[in-house]
Amino acid sequence: MEPGSDDFLPPPECPVFEPSWAEFRDPLGYIAKIRPIAEKSGICKIRPPADWQPPFAVEVDNFRFTPRIQRLNELEAQTRVKLNYLDQIAKFWEIQGSSLKIPNVERRILDLYSLSKIVVEEGGYEAICKDRRWARVAQRLNYPPGKNIGSLLRSHYERIVYPYEMYQSGANLVQCNTRPFDNEEKDKEYKPHSIPLRQSVQPSKFNSYGRRAKRLQPDPEPTEEDIEKNPELKKLQIYGAGPKMMGLGLMAKDKTLRKKDKEGPECPPTIVVKEESGGDVKVESPSPKTFLESKEELSHSPEPCTKMTMRLRRNHSNAQFIESYVCRMCSRGDEDDKLLLCDGCDDNYHIFCLLPPLPEIPKGVWRCPKCVMAMVPTELVEKEFWRLVNSIEEDVTVEYGADIHSKEFGSGFPVSDSKRHLTPEEEEYATSGWNLNVMPVLEQSVLCHINADISGMKVPWLYVGMVFSAFCWHIEDHWSYSINYLHWGEPKTWYGVPSLAAEHLEEVMKKLTPELFDSQPDLLHQLVTLMNPNTLMSHGVPVVRTNQCAGEFVITFPRAYHSGFNQGYNFAEAVNFCTADWLPAGRQCIEHYRRLRRYCVFSHEELICKMAACPEKLDLNLAAAVHKEMFIMVQEERRLRKALLEKGITEAEREAFELLPDDERQCIKCKTTCFLSALACYDCPDGLVCLSHINDLCKCSSSRQYLRYRYTLDELPAMLHKLKVRAESFDTWANKVRVALEVEDGRKRSLEELRALESEARERRFPNSELLQRLKNCLSEAEACVSRALGLVSGQEAGPYRVAGLQMTLAELRAFLDQMNNLPCAMHQIGDVKGILEQVEAYQVEAREALASLPSSPGLLQSLLERGRQLGVEVPEAQQLQRQVEQARWLDEMKRTLAPSARRGTLAVMRGLLVAGASVAPSPAVDKARAELQELLTIAERWEEKAHLCLEARQKHPPATLEAIIHEAENIPVHLPNIQALKEALAKARAWIADVDEIQNGDHYPCLDDLEGLVAVGRDLPVGLEELRQLELQVLTAHSWREKASKTFLKKNSCYTLLEVLCPCADAGSDSTKRSRWMEKELGLYKSDTELLGLSAQDLRDPGSVIVAFKEGEQKEKEGILQLRRTNSAKPSPLASSTTASSATSICVCGQVPAGVGALQCDLCQDWFHGRCVSVPRLLSSPRPSPTSSPLLAWWEWDTKFLCPLCMRSRRPRLETILALLVALQRLPVRLPEGEALQCLTERAISWQGRARQALASEDVTALLGRLAELRQRLQAEPRPEEPPTYPSAPASDPLREGSGKDMPKVQGLLENGDSMTSPEKVAPGEGSDLELLSSLLPQLTGPVLELPEATRAPLEELMLEGDLLEVTLDENHSIWQLLQAGQPPNLERIRTLLELEKAERHGSRARGRALERRRRRKVDRGGEGDDPAREELEPKRVRSSGPEAEEAQEEEELEEETGGEGPPLPTTDSPDTQENQNGLEPALGASSGSSAPFSTLTPRLHVPCPQQPPQQQL
Repeated sequence: MEPGSDDFLPPPECPVFEPSWAEFRDPLGYIAKIRPIAEKSGICKIRPPADWQPPFAVEVDNFRFTPRIQRLNELEAQTRVKLNYLDQIAKFWEIQGSSLKIPNVERRILDLYSLSKIVVEEGGYEAICKDRRWARVAQRLNYPPGKNIGSLLRSHYERIVYPYEMYQSGANLVQCNTRPFDNEEKDKEYKPHSIPLRQSVQPSKFNSYGRRAKRLQPDPEPTEEDIEKNPELKKLQIYGAGPKMMGLGLMAKDKTLRKKDKEGPECPPTIVVKEESGGDVKVESPSPKTFLESKEELSHSPEPCTKMTMRLRRNHSNAQFIESYVCRMCSRGDEDDKLLLCDGCDDNYHIFCLLPPLPEIPKGVWRCPKCVMAMVPTELVEKEFWRLVNSIEEDVTVEYGADIHSKEFGSGFPVSDSKRHLTPEEEEYATSGWNLNVMPVLEQSVLCHINADISGMKVPWLYVGMVFSAFCWHIEDHWSYSINYLHWGEPKTWYGVPSLAAEHLEEVMKKLTPELFDSQPDLLHQLVTLMNPNTLMSHGVPVVRTNQCAGEFVITFPRAYHSGFNQGYNFAEAVNFCTADWLPAGRQCIEHYRRLRRYCVFSHEELICKMAACPEKLDLNLAAAVHKEMFIMVQEERRLRKALLEKGITEAEREAFELLPDDERQCIKCKTTCFLSALACYDCPDGLVCLSHINDLCKCSSSRQYLRYRYTLDELPAMLHKLKVRAESFDTWANKVRVALEVEDGRKRSLEELRALESEARERRFPNSELLQRLKNCLSEAEACVSRALGLVSGQEAGPYRVAGLQMTLAELRAFLDQMNNLPCAMHQIGDVKGILEQVEAYQVEAREALASLPSSPGLLQSLLERGRQLGVEVPEAQQLQRQVEQARWLDEMKRTLAPSARRGTLAVMRGLLVAGASVAPSPAVDKARAELQELLTIAERWEEKAHLCLEARQKHPPATLEAIIHEAENIPVHLPNIQALKEALAKARAWIADVDEIQNGDHYPCLDDLEGLVAVGRDLPVGLEELRQLELQVLTAHSWREKASKTFLKKNSCYTLLEVLCPCADAGSDSTKRSRWMEKELGLYKSDTELLGLSAQDLRDPGSVIVAFKEGEQKEKEGILQLRRTNSAKPSPLASSTTASSATSICVCGQVPAGVGALQCDLCQDWFHGRCVSVPRLLSSPRPSPTSSPLLAWWEWDTKFLCPLCMRSRRPRLETILALLVALQRLPVRLPEGEALQCLTERAISWQGRARQALASEDVTALLGRLAELRQRLQAEPRPEEPPTYPSAPASDPLREGSGKDMPKVQGLLENGDSMTSPEKVAPGEGSDLELLSSLLPQLTGPVLELPEATRAPLEELMLEGDLLEVTLDENHSIWQLLQAGQPPNLERIRTLLELEKAERHGSRARGRALERRRRRKVDRGGEGDDPAREELEPKRVRSSGPEAEEAQEEEELEEETGGEGPPLPTTDSPDTQENQNGLEPALGASSGSSAPFSTLTPRLHVPCPQQPPQQQL
């Protein structure tokens, strides 16, 4: 796979182990147990038991450290080579006076390094051009064929690379183009990386916690001169976060030089880590780029700007409130208008502190980078990491807090010291072997014998990682083990290579990047180089991976290369440890270091000799391993000293090397740390060499050289012998155990002797070997046999072999006896077991005889069975006896269950009996009984299923069918639940039929509620009922009548019920009660139908109660409305300018106080309302009975009557419509409360109509009506003009066009000043609308035109009041109203208000009309049927709402939804004066009421037709 490929393929997973608590208690023992498996992968992961959760013990108040800066693409070896190559080309073209611009080919940047390398591999530029193999070059660069890319690559090579290659070879560049990039505007300009050791600030190498613990002072930091001399140091940008090795730092030649800046020292930003109360830890990590670009912010930091620090602060209660409004990047709270709050963690960020900065506060949900990382899958982060690492275009910089000394900053695990008191829980974790402070110094560990605290090896190091922070490929110092524990945070991704492939990995990396290793052979030991695992795997290197989550361990094995990166913010801790099996690897590592001339962390020879000096303190396994290493070391030392003697060096001097500093005992040739011996020179005291490099010490004579030794050759074998004795003590003990277990001498040992051998192994701390395990197993098995034998003797099973209800079989008893005989242990319980076996065999013979003589008596069989149970052994014949007893018991239970006198059993009982019979051993009697039971159960289930189908079937069966089913099922001796349910349903059906007969045969028609209850009950019954259909039809007919009556009376979306509308309003006198109840109805909160009448649901069933309540309600309604009129009349008028707010002010239905122009007063209740909130009448909607209309000045005929929605609760249909409903009601066989209320309402209306006609027929009223008729005739008798006025499209029959302005003075008595009416000629054709003309006539209206005596007015007003209370439209009501209007001055304020409202309505009607026409045209275009929109007149909604054209009304409603309520609010009305045909005074005058013609106004624009109505019905 190519390193830069986006398709990163994750390597296979490493082994993951989950130890039990027993395994987890011995850390090194468990690691040794899993080593054969895990070592093959190099690394492994261990998940501790779920409840092992050590507390985080870092003292966060003073936790500060210096993180490393990492540029990801400079970590990867191949990418670094490419960047170095691009830097060289860029430098070359910079010398030529040009800037390097890298071209893009096929939408990706051209890899100039790979291009140059492939050209060289293919034979060079000239050979490729000669053979025309540029297409092959393109193919090797993974470009698609067939696009002439080869020619393009040749062009780029000639233009960019070839001049540089010629320059490198020393050729003349005269022919080269020195400006090859001037015309390449689209190419990306390359900025050189110049990787001259842009290293991160490293931890101090002079502190007391260095890796060698004061034993080896490090070399001085490389100066700038050193960097210039070392090309690889010059190239390196950063150091990886390898867990153990220290990187190089950068130091100026003059150590006192410091970078100065006039604004103050420039330092990296402060990283703040907060530990919240809940234990969660948050990080606020600013980007160094943003910090360096904002130097002025440095003055706000309280910390000295000399280094980058990270703080872990405890979140105290007072700080929590303050810091919650502080930017997590700059720790400042200013510019709060630019503070952005994370929706995930509630942290704050300045939008300009983010990377990249945001121009403004984003809308919607925003999450900070921490929360985004928490939601990103680890696989995606891994792919993105390797994409960035392999990229030569994107430079991503991260920070890593690596190799932080826990000795100085504190460990993440609890530590037992005198600094702080530990809780019992912390004490448990402080002493745990898995505590990384404890594991290196465990008894089985080798490092516990090193006195110095080697930081990173014996003392853990801490690691604080951020996303993409990485640690490069490396192996541990001295090829030791390492263990890493992730305390908290995001996962850490690891890659590992086993030790067997370590050299293969080194060879592959050297092969792929020879340029790096030529200058730095020990590059892999510097922890600065990564390589894509896919690249290594493609070259045969086995690589594994894992994701280490919080609370998990990762272990690396000796010489296992490993690397990885952090998935996000986390905190880890790591340390080295060495076990006995590491010793050979440690010796090989020293030889490897000697070849590489690398410093050692400690002396391997010193470690071996120190352990050999005290062998009694060593673990036995460790002693054996040290003995082997010591033997090899002594042999090698003998050989080297012999070579020294052969050279002629005889002088020697004892030296305590362990007391010397490490730098004073290092070989000047191979840098190894000497301990057993070294060669020195008297004349050259500053240096020494190990005995492997005796020829490299100095040029002095051999006589001046001398041997410095730690032990003589006689002392070393003595140390070796002590180790051997310690190691061989185990062999002596092992021989004893082997003789005892194998019974080699023919004598079995007692249990006490074997226990003594086990105690000796425990006391002398022998290793847990296979032999010791065999001894323990033998003891455990012998003790178990003794316990089991005792249990047999006492008749009870004991110990681990005891299982409830389980006995030892005869075969097991014989096997148990053989087991006891085969054990290498003498046990006297063997005789007891033999006796039990003899008893069992005798019982077996007796049982066989009893079975052979069947049928035996049940008593004999039962007694034999009881004796067999007392033996404690399961005998085969006992099982046969048990089967015979079970058969007899089952048959007896079967007979009892099916006996006729017994209680019927359920199906479950029968099934259980059948299941029990299946477990009984078969016999002829049992088989016959089972067959009979099965047949009975099948029949019962069939009838039960049939009953179930009857209960659940959609098509119900008649009662006769169900009765037949029940009768047949009675013969089955089984209790059937469905049959019983069917019985109950049939009983309920019969009771229901009886109830129907009773209610249908009563004295009165049944009430609707009773029928509905019967229908509901009948529908739920699973029985087919013929009467149910009849009841459903009656209920449906009653609902249909009620719906028709509701449509007749109720307004659209009315808040009243039909019964409320038909009944009188008994509480009309209380304005607050009436209004609040109306508001409750509007909100759907009031639903009582009978509350106003004071009737309960039971009272509604009595017709007499309804009639009495109705009569009482009429009187209460009249008294209430009179009281309400007096109350409302006392309220101030909204039209008055001096109106003041008071508690008695009128309140509109909208809840506001009506004030100013636009307020209307109800003619019934005298309350005030906004004209825009209620339905208002139209002035010119009253039709006339004659073909011609009366003059416009007959203002008493104008429709100015206004009833508020609280007074006019219904549509008020005409009386003949109500009579039709009553006729339909008489045909109903059902009683409805609404029907009785409608009858009372009709009687009330007819009664009022009679009184009204009587009043209108009186002598005084007849005279007044005659005057009005005479006045109308005078107005109609005016001569018509010869030439009509020039109004466009005026109809010829318009009566106002038939007269002229000069004839108007004949009726000037009706005017205020005697002036003639404004002539039509004075009205401009464009402005002469009817509403404007009516407005101009208002000042000329005067009145009254009749004088009504008080004796005449009072009865008429009382009749008018009662007529307005009726929810019925009567012509007499209109006649009385016109007569009363003519007897009083015209209400100019109301007329003006109605005109303004009608103008607003007219404007909205036009807009809706245009939209309606467009809608109908669209329907026609879609092929829909409908009337021609051009022929349809656009009427106001309130006029058309009661017309027959339901489709038009629906379309207009849809139109209102589409237009969104365009224009001002349009008042609509359901007043009968605008919906029904009132014929003025003609009914009172005895004129015939024929069809009325449309009323035309002055101009043709106001041509509003009213629907024709049928003639009035004389009651």
